[in-house]
Amino acid sequence: MTSATPAELHNLESLATRCGVSPEQLLPELYQSLRRMAHQQLQGEREGHSLNTTALVHEAWMKLAASYPELAFDSERDFLALSGHLMRRVLIDHARHGSRLKRGADQVQVTLTDRYEAPIDQTESDQLLALDLALEKLSELDPRQVQIVELRYFAGFSISETAELLGSSPTSVKREWTLARAWLVAHLQDPP
Repeated sequence: MTSATPAELHNLESLATRCGVSPEQLLPELYQSLRRMAHQQLQGEREGHSLNTTALVHEAWMKLAASYPELAFDSERDFLALSGHLMRRVLIDHARHGSRLKRGADQVQVTLTDRYEAPIDQTESDQLLALDLALEKLSELDPRQVQIVELRYFAGFSISETAELLGSSPTSVKREWTLARAWLVAHLQDPP
């Protein structure tokens, strides 16, 4: 990772205090958690792909440092949730760089499972871009459902972990996850 700025160090110290560990213990734990998340997101990636686990972690870290330098986290889960969102942004940027989603082109079929699997080819990159556009539209209707999709699909959290992070019941999260998936499937099959 890149060197942390004084504000980032303060935020890590603050987070470490909240977690009951020293910053020296917390940083390696966070880094390993980020690597696990990135590895999970990149499973199934074709051999020799330009974005590997380390690159995804580092790009997400740089986005975090650049976009949220003063942000303090209440818990490790909050940090990981935001990191999962930023990894999504990195993957979307990477897919956009590698392909161009044509406006008005044929419909793109996206299968929304319980976790994100990185694009293997051009078609899957197009699917990721279509999903991102659909998530942007869903965020206008229900930002919480987008949070649930990001936590479940991109960050790899379980229903119970997502519920804990959002301060909700697993039943509510499962219901909203189901509704979000249904909305996304309908939107992706018949875009406006």
